[in-house]
Amino acid sequence: MRVLCAHTSVADPAALKPNPANPNRHSAHQIQLLAAIIQEQGWRAPITVSKRSGLIVRGHGRLEAALLMGCDKVPVDEQDYANEAEELADLLADNRLSELAELDEADLKKVIEKLRQADPSFDVELTGFMEDEIAK
Repeated sequence: MRVLCAHTSVADPAALKPNPANPNRHSAHQIQLLAAIIQEQGWRAPITVSKRSGLIVRGHGRLEAALLMGCDKVPVDEQDYANEAEELADLLADNRLSELAELDEADLKKVIEKLRQADPSFDVELTGFMEDEIAK
């Protein structure tokens, strides 16, 4: 598996510990899609692990995708957190901030068209948008 992101180490995904406080839940469809994206494009983001607690802070979904794919190693970014509050705040912010973005459908249409022109054989669903969503 190609690793194309900055990372401080690699680890066996089975040895990584999800944070039990993580409120996000990932559907089987989301994990399958994430696994397909990683297989096609390589690792573009590491799994962030706290040096303080040893728990995952960012990348719970990437961990599930790695386990689904049977990866023996994954890129890890080990980070320092001053305390539990700082660590949990980062976990929650990572989950929440992308949800707060607003999608400009006209710009999305332009980007999808540009992608299709650049590579007509590219599976557009690897963007996370399904063909029926794009058709709308």
